Amino acid sequence: MDSPTSPSPAGGQRRPRHRDRHGRGMRGPLAPPQVPISLTRSELFDDYVRESVERLERRLPQLVDVEFAVQEVPLPAKGEPAPDGVPLGRVITAAQGRKSRIVVYRRPVEIRAKSREDRAALVHEILIEQVAELLGLSPDAVDPRYDED
Repeated sequence: MDSPTSPSPAGGQRRPRHRDRHGRGMRGPLAPPQVPISLTRSELFDDYVRESVERLERRLPQLVDVEFAVQEVPLPAKGEPAPDGVPLGRVITAAQGRKSRIVVYRRPVEIRAKSREDRAALVHEILIEQVAELLGLSPDAVDPRYDED
């Protein structure tokens, strides 16, 4: 005779499965949360920007007064014409009561650079170009290794 919790094709009652068919149980995450494999693409991208900003701030202390941000996609500002092509970054100059701001657009960068190394290098290159535009310098003056392959 079948017990009430055992699977029964006729009775339709099934006990909840807490183990897989090999008796191993539910598997947990493959990596602990602090390991980079468990970071989302957005979190990884934020880390690329943060690391690049830290490198640039060590070289140019005046960047402490600049805000850096990441947005998913570029949205045209009110009253501004649409840019030619898809921008990868943008400089927003200081206004009354606001700091200067540099924005990097995550999705266009991810589309252009497939590997993690390429993405990190492209983010750094974009930030160099935007910082150069903001400070009125050449990209080579911001980072001498700019445009090295």
